Amino acid sequence: MEPVYSLAYLTSAPLDAPDAVLLAHRLGYGAVGLRALPAAPGGEVNPLLHDPAAERETRARLADTGVTLFDMEIVRIGPDFRVEDVAAFLDLCGRLSARAVLVAGDDPEEARLVQSYAAFCAAAQPYGLTADLEFMPWTHVPDAKTALRIVTAAGAPNGGILVDALHTARSATTLADLAAIPRHLLHYAQMCDAPAEVPATTEGLIHTARAERLLPGDGGIDLASMFSVLPHDLPVSLELPNVTEKPRLGIEEWARLALERARRVVHAIEQRRPVAV
Repeated sequence: MEPVYSLAYLTSAPLDAPDAVLLAHRLGYGAVGLRALPAAPGGEVNPLLHDPAAERETRARLADTGVTLFDMEIVRIGPDFRVEDVAAFLDLCGRLSARAVLVAGDDPEEARLVQSYAAFCAAAQPYGLTADLEFMPWTHVPDAKTALRIVTAAGAPNGGILVDALHTARSATTLADLAAIPRHLLHYAQMCDAPAEVPATTEGLIHTARAERLLPGDGGIDLASMFSVLPHDLPVSLELPNVTEKPRLGIEEWARLALERARRVVHAIEQRRPVAV
């Protein structure tokens, strides 16, 4: 049985949320990811927090198609983080029956980051949401070991670690580090590919992450090894922003190819797994 595939926000953008849901359904994705809080001040989002009509239409499209809302983005935990500032966001997640929230760690003081993350987990738990901390090499959670240390210290039952193929390949994270993440802390992973050459600057890393991701199999990331050590039934979010190829092919074709290539990777892994006797 194949995993659930989710159409990530950065793959469907700039489609509005209802159209992203319809696209996911048309292409055979089981889930979709949306962004209601910006990744940076003034950044692009699905305007669900301030547009009741868009929320109603999104909820109707989810119900009509059977596509589920998997993850909502993005809660950034910095030094001044306050749970009350994301209360409306959590209410929206609850109304749309989201399953997970993507969390980024921007606080340089780890003890305070642990406390803030634990507080967010507690606020998210009544909504049935997991809080999945994504390690990214330019943040204060730069690798899987750091993410595991923070999530373990927080001790929240709905805590989790988000494994993004790009960030795994470009951080100090090893396959052994991925294998060491307890199963209950893994709720989904993000798949993409990227050029083999790793940028030498933070600006270069961020640019690739936001603008130059490639279809699975078109770059230099060893996706087969990476996803072989992750649970075979882990939902896979396809996050592939690309400022040249996506406009050239069109959003629908880009998303279709992303799903086709991801299935190819997963199928090849499954073919190599030993048969249970």
